[in-house]
Amino acid sequence: MPQPFILTAFLPSDVQGWAEGLRRAHYPPEKNHLHAHVTLFHSFAPSLLEELRDFLPRVVAEFAAPQGVVKGVMDLGKGTAIALDAPQLLVLRAIIAEHFHGSLTAQDLHEPRPHITIQNKVTKEEARALQARLGPALAPWIAKGPFAFPALELWQYRGGPWEQVKTCAFRGRERL
Repeated sequence: MPQPFILTAFLPSDVQGWAEGLRRAHYPPEKNHLHAHVTLFHSFAPSLLEELRDFLPRVVAEFAAPQGVVKGVMDLGKGTAIALDAPQLLVLRAIIAEHFHGSLTAQDLHEPRPHITIQNKVTKEEARALQARLGPALAPWIAKGPFAFPALELWQYRGGPWEQVKTCAFRGRERL
């Protein structure tokens, strides 16, 4: 699909800064076109832009910011991620998926495992080495407890880099 739209959950500034530092340190620089993020949907068709622009602000107006916690290290095969436990975010994702039922790609039909990719496109050996080093370094973030995702962000894929289309901050009162 040419230039699809991607939906991510925006990270709070402390988590964003920490994850971004890890990403800059461990992601191959020539392939690192993005900031640290949590992908909710990988590929909405360009024809859905107006519907996305209309629907997403309504969702974030209704619900309070979903929470998540750092869970540990996630093995991506040829990469490494920070695994998150974010059941409220998955409920929100299910609401969005239901609205766009029939328009989702095969990849987006599966419930995701929330994570922040900090390394990808390396050898399995490089990934395993980082995972071994990173595990103990996550302890303070695991102990810190819950954080809130302040917003959803809509992006358009541009052949490597993404172009930001819209940020929708949560402002509702209802908990997921």
